[in-house]
Amino acid sequence: MLVLYSIDLCDLQIVEKQVLTVAKAVEDKLDEEISALDRLDLDDKEVLRERRLQQMKKMAEKRSRWMSLGHGEYSEIPNEKEFFSVVKASERVVCHFFRENWPCKVMDKHLSILAKQHVETRFVKINAEKSPYLAEKLRIVVLPTLALIKNAKVDNYVVGFDELGGTDDFSTEDLEERLAKAEVIIFEGESSRILSKSKAQTKKSVRQSSNPDSSDSE
Repeated sequence: MLVLYSIDLCDLQIVEKQVLTVAKAVEDKLDEEISALDRLDLDDKEVLRERRLQQMKKMAEKRSRWMSLGHGEYSEIPNEKEFFSVVKASERVVCHFFRENWPCKVMDKHLSILAKQHVETRFVKINAEKSPYLAEKLRIVVLPTLALIKNAKVDNYVVGFDELGGTDDFSTEDLEERLAKAEVIIFEGESSRILSKSKAQTKKSVRQSSNPDSSDSE
């Protein structure tokens, strides 16, 4: 029990250190921005304010357009013809080629979450067995397969779970990082990635330490 406690404490200290590092970086960034604002005169501040308002307006317009196209929800494409309409309408699309089995349901769960978090990307799925032309054209063999589409062209694939740890217990963050690497979603928040990795490492260490067959418990 003493060995298990020391491992848990060590993991918590690592997480705490990383949290403090992220917090310090954010604080320094804010201090830098405040100092820059203090050095601006009234006219400069007005120009900066107008620029930010325009940026916010453009983002609101983009978001409104995305939502009108079905972004923000994870939906099923009913047929192959609709697939082409979807990929032409949205700049970034993640399309899950699926069939009714457990691995595809696992992928569904994570994509449903990411669709709400990344409204800049359209998340859809299509039944591969009912879409033989698409499956052959895009060389879909293993299910689940995610076709990562940018500007109406398939740019990348996530085939099965091999890139996600090789098992069905991967996290939503694991999939999010893979999609971000392919630049089919806009990943913001380096700090959240650091923290999610730290939590995963802590969970793994605790699980290994709790294993009665592990060398630590001996």
